[in-house]
Amino acid sequence: MKCCRDFYQLMLKGSQAHARWELEMSTNILTSRKRQILLFLMLLPILLGGIALAGGDGAGLPGMLGGKSAYMPSHYTNLIFFASIFVGLCAGLITGCIGAGGGFIIAPALMSVGVKGILAVGTDLFHIFAKAIMGSVLHRKLGNVSISLAVTFLIGSLAGATVGGILNRFLYDLNPVLSDMFITAVYVFMLGFLSFYAMTDFMRSRRASVSKATRGRGSSENREAEEIPPLGRRLQSVNIPPMLTFDEGITPGGRKISCIFLIVSGFIVGFVAAIMGVGGGFLTFPIFVYGLGVSSATTVGTDIFQIVFTAGYTSISQYAIYGFVFYTLAMGMLLGSLIGVQIGSLVTKVVPGLTIRGFFAVAVTAGFINRFFALPQKLASMEYITLSKQAGAILNMIGNVLFFGAITAFTVWVFYVFFTNIKELKGEH
Repeated sequence: MKCCRDFYQLMLKGSQAHARWELEMSTNILTSRKRQILLFLMLLPILLGGIALAGGDGAGLPGMLGGKSAYMPSHYTNLIFFASIFVGLCAGLITGCIGAGGGFIIAPALMSVGVKGILAVGTDLFHIFAKAIMGSVLHRKLGNVSISLAVTFLIGSLAGATVGGILNRFLYDLNPVLSDMFITAVYVFMLGFLSFYAMTDFMRSRRASVSKATRGRGSSENREAEEIPPLGRRLQSVNIPPMLTFDEGITPGGRKISCIFLIVSGFIVGFVAAIMGVGGGFLTFPIFVYGLGVSSATTVGTDIFQIVFTAGYTSISQYAIYGFVFYTLAMGMLLGSLIGVQIGSLVTKVVPGLTIRGFFAVAVTAGFINRFFALPQKLASMEYITLSKQAGAILNMIGNVLFFGAITAFTVWVFYVFFTNIKELKGEH
């Protein structure tokens, strides 16, 4: 039980590291005229193309560009575009306010409104990649990146992303319902784990003083930076050439680990990222720190490095070229998240840390409930369980109402706090 709790804490730190990356990407884009122009140029052909296709059936287009045989929608409406902005806004608010990646709500949200799971995954990955391309700050982060670790890790992550993408496409070609069921089941498992420990962590923090909870949240990031966990110590003692040296600035002579463990770790992260449509940061952190014994500083730098390449490679080579990216949704989510991350990060200045922990638990639980209630209908469609269509539809509707109710309530609360404290926030700025 303690091992699972420790693993959750490290997953949370990984998600927080990804949230800081998202905030930096958004800040870079919004404060740079060149990047704003680039964003406009990326949006322009998508908007014009959507307007040209709106109301048409796309029959004259090649299959990969929106014809009836393509998996991506052949046209869009204003409602779809503004809904995607809202989804991105909510994810951005969660990222900025909670300090943890909000990507875990994007795929469930898109699937809840009828977007096929594989399309939701590909679109989310492309949205992450587009943000990374426009706001990249790799040149400023290379000081915290062990190039040998990063490159070796990428060998595994790109291989894992390839296998994950092939598996997702294979399941979709076999049966679209099976594909949705598989992606939903993965989300149920991952979000269920996060939800249980997030709620446990919040209730434990609630019993303590608010100041103690906030101080613990702020200081925990570097707690394990110097000491190697038992599992990491054991893996570093295994001498399987070639051995990679890292963390020379932390440990005299540096630490060493076999490249085999890096490749395997990268494969796991890349595979999960390709299946779930996330950056993989929430897994990179616990695997590196807890499993491999890498320092927190090196882990954060390597995570930022791998997100750009893993998300870019996966979104383009495994999804986009097969028609599994809905570009209009991706750009709408990007616009929404740019604004949401900024507002959410400002709200943290006037909200107690305990409240932020509570909303993180609620947001993760909402995503879990949404996919949990959607799973029976998909299992019944595959005839794995016996359930009437009416009962399945009711369960699915309950999950959607609870999910969007929780996310909407959170969004309204954040904006309320933001506007009621705007004078104070302006003064701090």
